[in-house]
Formats: sequence, C-alpha cells, structure tokens
Amino acid sequence: MNKYGTILVVDDNPSILTAMRYLLDGTFERILTLTQPDGILKMMAQEKTDIVLLDMNFSLGVDSGQEGLFWLRTIRKQHPQTPVVLLTAYADISLAVKGLKSGAADFITKPWDNDELVRKLKDVLDMQNEIVTLDEMEKDHIRRTIDRCHGNLTQAADMLGITRQTLYNKMKRI
Repeated sequence: MNKYGTILVVDDNPSILTAMRYLLDGTFERILTLTQPDGILKMMAQEKTDIVLLDMNFSLGVDSGQEGLFWLRTIRKQHPQTPVVLLTAYADISLAVKGLKSGAADFITKPWDNDELVRKLKDVLDMQNEIVTLDEMEKDHIRRTIDRCHGNLTQAADMLGITRQTLYNKMKRI
C-alpha cells in the first residue's frame, strides 16, 4: 500500500501526539508534531507538508476555538494549497461552520474514531490531488510556454495571445 506524504499534527497534549504517531504511522511516510502552534510556519518552511491536523485550543481553560481559527487563517495565507483539518474536543456546529468558512478542509472531534479520522485525512488528500485550481493551471501553462520559447518572453506572450506587459504582470504572481 502506498503511503501518503507528510502530515503535521499540532496539539498541546503530548499524549494526543503519541496516539497520532501510532495511528498514522501506517498511512503517512512522515509524521511531524508540534505542541505549540507558534512553530507551524517555521516547520512548514523547513519541511514539505502535505496536510496539517490542527487542534483548536492551546491555552489552558480556553475552549472557544479562536486560537485554532487564527492559526488556520495564518496557515492558509502562507500555504494556501496545504489542507488543514481541525481537531477539537469542544465541537459545536457554529465552530465547525466557522472553521470550514475560514478554509478548513474538514473537522474532527475528540474523542475520534480511528478509522474515520484516517479516512477523512485520506479523502482530503485524495480530493486535493484531483482538483487543480485555475491559478495553478495558468501558472503551469505560462511556465511551460516560457520554457518552450527558451525564455523569449515576446515569443511566449505571442503564443499565449497576450501582451508582453500582461505576461510580466502574470509572472509577478508566479
């Protein structure tokens, strides 16, 4: 069975992280863990991360989910293609909706069902691999066209049916 790539699990409870390592070992090639969310962006800059499993509460006595929503939005800004699945013991429908509206790929409650958790993570990654955004398609097409023209931007713009200035503007986003 082929394993999925790398998952980053962020939870302030070391026991949860240990349980996740055991549970996900047969599914993922690499399992990275953090007990505090402030290391997420640094970790993702150093390690190619295919999916993030993010707890929603990190401060003692806080169960609003606002910390998780903040880190979800932060991850989505820096790594918009990396899916984030939220994990919480204090689930309610409005929190799940807020998470999904903020860009979460899915929502899992503690205690979780092992088979369901693994299935949800696999489904998110499988769906991610099937759907390519229009921006990604455009970027790929522009790169291939420029390569085909051996870096000649005037020729590439002509092939793409756009002006050279438009090509420059599109390249700034790549």
